[in-house]
Amino acid sequence: MTADSRRLEELLDREIELAHALTSTLTAEKTALTGDSPQAVEQNAAEKISLFASIEKLEQERRELCANPLGAGIAASVAQRWGLLLKLMAGCRTANEVNGHIIHVRQHQVRQLIDIVRGGPSITYDPQGKTFAKALRALARA
Repeated sequence: MTADSRRLEELLDREIELAHALTSTLTAEKTALTGDSPQAVEQNAAEKISLFASIEKLEQERRELCANPLGAGIAASVAQRWGLLLKLMAGCRTANEVNGHIIHVRQHQVRQLIDIVRGGPSITYDPQGKTFAKALRALARA
């Protein structure tokens, strides 16, 4: 095994560790998003950004290393690590998309509540489940 192949395995191992950490962070972020602690959301978002940056740095190193031919002897060990990394990152992508959807739903709920408090039209649903605005009188007037 060459030094480059060992270095590639080490890079992939570090990326796998970071992907596991990212999975945990995304789970914690989802919990924070469904809770009511803005500080926890901020903390998890900052951790997620930091992990993404670290993964990107390792990925750049891996690309540079793979630009040179490494030989056929490393195929099995690298393929196993690469497969695991791809599986972990696919799970992270899905978890991040779910968290993004939660954020979008929360933003929509907040906008609806603000509209109601301001006396704007509320959102109601027809029998087919489609939304439409229905005028309401203001909750309070100054």
